[in-house]
Amino acid sequence: MKTNARLFWLLAAFYLVAAVGYALVGLNEPYQGLSDGGPSLGGLKVEIIGTAAITMLSIMSAFIAFYLGKTHRSQGPVPEDNPTAKISDGESEIGFFNAWSWWPFFLGLFGAVVFASLAVGWWLFVIGFPLAIVALIGFVFENSRGQHAH
Repeated sequence: MKTNARLFWLLAAFYLVAAVGYALVGLNEPYQGLSDGGPSLGGLKVEIIGTAAITMLSIMSAFIAFYLGKTHRSQGPVPEDNPTAKISDGESEIGFFNAWSWWPFFLGLFGAVVFASLAVGWWLFVIGFPLAIVALIGFVFENSRGQHAH
């Protein structure tokens, strides 16, 4: 995890340098915008969308790096950080997963129908949203049957 955090810090720095370079290259190119002058940042002609997108990429990489570094400090070294570790060192229990659950499939299917409704039409949302809610409830409560458990 420590190595991954360092890699994401390196990526964040690279994306920040790339954003500055992108903005500087945009300053040197002749502006061919609207007749009213187009977008400007403090009177400078900067391609705002690309610069903002690459800067946000740097910020997102920094978020991931911060999280991984904080997790490494609280959790300690993991087998992935040890170059002499064996495969058996990392085979602890990750969590509980249902072996034959159909709820994730239906939740993904009806979620896709709901998001497809943005392009197709709202009538599809009326069909997909209640089904997605049923699938979500089924997925959340599939192991909470109380005295009716099998």
